[in-house]
Amino acid sequence: MIVMRNVHKTYNNGVTALNGVNVEIDKGEFVYIVGPSGAGKSTFVKLLYRETTPEQGELILDGTDVSTLKEREIPFLRRKIGVIFQDFRLLPRLTVYENVAFAMEVIEESPRMIRNSVMDVLDLVGLRHKARFIPAELSGGEQQRISIARAIVNRPKLVIADEPTGNLDPETSWEIMKIFDEINLRGTTILMATHSKEIVNTMKKRVIAIEDGVIVRDEDQGDYGYES
Repeated sequence: MIVMRNVHKTYNNGVTALNGVNVEIDKGEFVYIVGPSGAGKSTFVKLLYRETTPEQGELILDGTDVSTLKEREIPFLRRKIGVIFQDFRLLPRLTVYENVAFAMEVIEESPRMIRNSVMDVLDLVGLRHKARFIPAELSGGEQQRISIARAIVNRPKLVIADEPTGNLDPETSWEIMKIFDEINLRGTTILMATHSKEIVNTMKKRVIAIEDGVIVRDEDQGDYGYES
């Protein structure tokens, strides 16, 4: 599903974010990306949805060389990927239904497909009853559930979550993680950058640890391995 070979990324300020990363992630895996702040975790995930590009190396996602894509090809790559952020990034003037539907409207799905798919994913995240609410009327946990629904409504092959529980209380975080687990059980590959020691140590998955732009640990059923 994902292959990185000798991937390097240095920003204009001279900071090296990734330094010769080599990794393979198979379809259907659930992988935590962990490490200290500034270790390169966010750069690792941004490369996958082509928010940034490497200076060197090969990055293959579902058979596509992401690093050599032309600008006009990037939207087609992103149809395979759902991205979830710490700060939700919902459209404040749209309802819950409209926020989720928007992801399908931009790829010109039929109104019937949009209606059915949106309600299905709202059922999955337990918020069908709030379809007509706007984001300001929801709790932080509910907003994150809506951002998850929006990310998965087009049935992406890969879901990338960048600190998805960072702004949530512990109880809500566990509710969110149960949803991620269900999505993964349905066959979607999940890649989650996190600082949550408790989540990583409790929900045992593959752990890739990055320090100073280098993968220093890659283990199945791994622990967080850092103080948090």
